[in-house]
Formats: sequence, structure tokens, C-alpha cells
Amino acid sequence: MADPPRPSYGGGLGVSSHEHSLAAQAVDVRLGEAHVLRGVSLSVGAGELVALVGPNGAGKSTLLSVLSGDVVPERGTVTLDGRPLASLAARELARRRAVLLQRQGLAFGFRVADVVAMGRAPWHRTPAAADDELLVAAAMERADVTPLALRLFPTLSGGEQARVSFARVLAQAAPVLLLDEPTAALDVRHQEAVLGVARAAADEGAAVVVVLHDLSLAAAYADRVAVLSDGVVAADGPPAAVLTDELVSRVYQHPVRVVDVGGSLVVVPVRTSTKEAPCAVS
Repeated sequence: MADPPRPSYGGGLGVSSHEHSLAAQAVDVRLGEAHVLRGVSLSVGAGELVALVGPNGAGKSTLLSVLSGDVVPERGTVTLDGRPLASLAARELARRRAVLLQRQGLAFGFRVADVVAMGRAPWHRTPAAADDELLVAAAMERADVTPLALRLFPTLSGGEQARVSFARVLAQAAPVLLLDEPTAALDVRHQEAVLGVARAAADEGAAVVVVLHDLSLAAAYADRVAVLSDGVVAADGPPAAVLTDELVSRVYQHPVRVVDVGGSLVVVPVRTSTKEAPCAVS
């Protein structure tokens, strides 16, 4: 049996792969008394994977919410394919960008296959709906959840739920993917697999933004790394240029060493051991 087709991010959605772009310009966001984002600018284009990194409270998830249209900035602009995000109707927006939230909010007892199929809702009653079954099957295969198809979503582990939600986002087949900590609940194998799929989506023409805490994963898979600190972009560029001992140590307020291991950058915290040498036993 032939493998099911993968979602097409470069074409087939009525938009040329060269047009996919998402940009925030001079964005300010306040949440209560907190000035969460201050004059932040960020862009991502077709075929590019941008990783957002930074310490807790730096503004990473808020920036992703601004890029998705879920949070309206107090100042600044956000455009998708050159159009103001606010000018797009909800269904059109859902066809152009897909969002993986940090927390899974689904509480009802839907089966996994039905949850993934929800990603096809924006394409209901369009010619693209003819491919719903094939795209759902392909997304489940890419997220490694096909064996879970008949399981009820609430009975899954946190990592399994995260992978099912990732499959739902893939099934949406939008040319812009926004992923908030997609590896947080995953084991090492599935961390690598999920980011490998995100990287492949970018290579196929998607514009991908992913929030990550693991700097080594960001270095391995991203074209660019944007480091947020206290609501501003402290650095934005290729991993090798951005992830330096000095910058990472300063932003995270902890000494680190960035080392090259077989051509891959690995960020290692500098630790002072508190273990005493073992006592000799007579």
C-alpha cells in the first residue's frame, strides 16, 4: 500500500510558496501591570524555521499569541502575507496559519482520529475537503499517533496528547505554523521527531515559528534564533551567531558553555558540584 500523501505547505492552498510571510513590527503588549513586549519586531518567511527562546517570563508565548492574532498589541502592526492580521476573517486566518498551544484544552472524550480531523474544519465545503481523510492519515503518521487512533483523548498521557495536537495542526495544512513549546512533554525520541517534522514543513515551503526552552534543539533545527529577554529581542540571527557563551549566560543569568559536538551546537550549563568525594571504606 502506498504511503498517504503529506500535507503540502508550498502550494495547493491557493497561495504561492514565495508569498508566505508573517511579521510583527514594533509591537507593545501590556498584560495588567506587566509590560510584556516592548517594541518587538520579528518576521518569518516561507521555507524558514525561527525559534523563539529566552528565560521564563521573557515574552515568548505572548509574542506567538500576537503573531497568531489571539492577542492584539497595544501598539505596532502584525501582517500575514502583507495584509494586516486584523483584516482577515477567522476562517481565512485558520486556512493561512495553524497554532499549537502550550496547553491542551480538550476535555471531552473525542477519539484521537476525530481530534486530528478537527484540523480540517477550516476547509469544510471547499474543494480541499476532498483530501481530508488522506491529510488526516498523513498527519497522524508524521506525528506518530496512528496506533492511538481509536483511543479517547483524555485517556492519553501528556506527551501523547501533545503529539495528537501536533497532528491536528499538521492536518490543517496551513502555510504558516506557530508552535508553542511542542517538545515540552515529550521524550527525547519524540522531541527530535516533532522538530524534524517542523523542519521538513519549512523545507516544503511553510513559515514556522516555534517556542523552545531547549537551546540545543533550537540550534539543531532553526534557521534563525530570536532570543527574548525582559520583553525585547536581545538577539536575532543564525544559531551560531546568536547562541554564544556571553549572550546566553547574560540573558539566562547563569553561566553556560556553547560547544560544538560533531558539528552541532550544544549549550551546557556550568555547574559547581556540591558532591563530596566518596569516603574510603576500610
